[in-house]
Amino acid sequence: MDISFVAGFGPIGTADSASLDFWRGALGIGFHENAPGYFHTEDLPGVKAFAIWPLSQAAEATFGTTEWPASLPTPQAWVEFDVASPAAVAEAVDELRAAGHEILVGAHDEPWGQTTSRLMSPEGLLVGVSYTPWMHEQA
Repeated sequence: MDISFVAGFGPIGTADSASLDFWRGALGIGFHENAPGYFHTEDLPGVKAFAIWPLSQAAEATFGTTEWPASLPTPQAWVEFDVASPAAVAEAVDELRAAGHEILVGAHDEPWGQTTSRLMSPEGLLVGVSYTPWMHEQA
């Protein structure tokens, strides 16, 4: 797998405002609410995207339901690594599976044009291997 860059990072938030209050209030990070409860910025130097991703939305994007499976640890944060192409996402999934890693969702196209896949790290991070076309245009 050839990682191009870290596309984004952020906490997995709860339904209340505690995460937003901390990240925006205590640290002064300016966010846009791209979807209800999903606070995002591409204006923070040093990271292409930083976002508070609600657990229900992370579960929906990964499992197709708003409930995180009780059989998995609840992630505290997400990190996404971008590769060179949509095909490279599928190749990364194959490589990770062959190495014995459990893939939560294989390579697929998101409605907003990104190709993503996800797995959990040993630390409990929700890890994406993705291709985000608009970020490569800026690379």
